[in-house]
Amino acid sequence: MKIKTYFRRTKCKIINLNTEISEGVKVTVTSHFRTDLSYLDLGRYFFNYRIEIKNFNHFKIKLLHRDWYIFDSLGEAVFVSGEGVVGEQPVLQGGESFRYTSGVELASELGYMKGYFTFINLGTENHFQAHVPQIQLNCPLKLN
Repeated sequence: MKIKTYFRRTKCKIINLNTEISEGVKVTVTSHFRTDLSYLDLGRYFFNYRIEIKNFNHFKIKLLHRDWYIFDSLGEAVFVSGEGVVGEQPVLQGGESFRYTSGVELASELGYMKGYFTFINLGTENHFQAHVPQIQLNCPLKLN
């Protein structure tokens, strides 16, 4: 398992980047705070996250399921589980990638998400899990 973490500041926003490889699947996540979709006076902080999934295996895989743990520093932790991602269950040949963007709203300026994807090896029909590295959800206004 490899984990890399980077932080990049661009135009007054912080972009967090984490990467992890497990079971031959590389998952890269980025996140950033969305001032245009947040209502700070109401305690509503919106974050976008982008995920890239790359299959480094020599066999075809299909993403079946996602499981998330979402931590909000002022709210209760939430578990989210469901089929696929953004309404899709992508099939990836060896070397292929799939990217998507989604979002999450918190009641505070600080939090994180982590979890895993469940895949099926379409050759053997064996199920396996690929870890999603922790996605930092940090409002740059709070970090300054």
